[in-house]
Amino acid sequence: MSVLYIALPIALLLGGGGLLACLYCIRDGQYDDLDSPSVRILVDEHRVDDQDARDGPVDEDLSGSNQERV
Repeated sequence: MSVLYIALPIALLLGGGGLLACLYCIRDGQYDDLDSPSVRILVDEHRVDDQDARDGPVDEDLSGSNQERV
């Protein structure tokens, strides 16, 4: 029975802290828009020019030799 004198206030404090955190997030606007963040990943922000995409990656070795260097 004496455990309740410690456990009950701790449980009430944790529950009240969770309630305050939830109310703060709601008041701050955390839950206003739940749909657009999940769709934002599907939208391309940077468009690649068609000519650049056809050229392929840029080769750092401009000497034109395909021999291995020792």
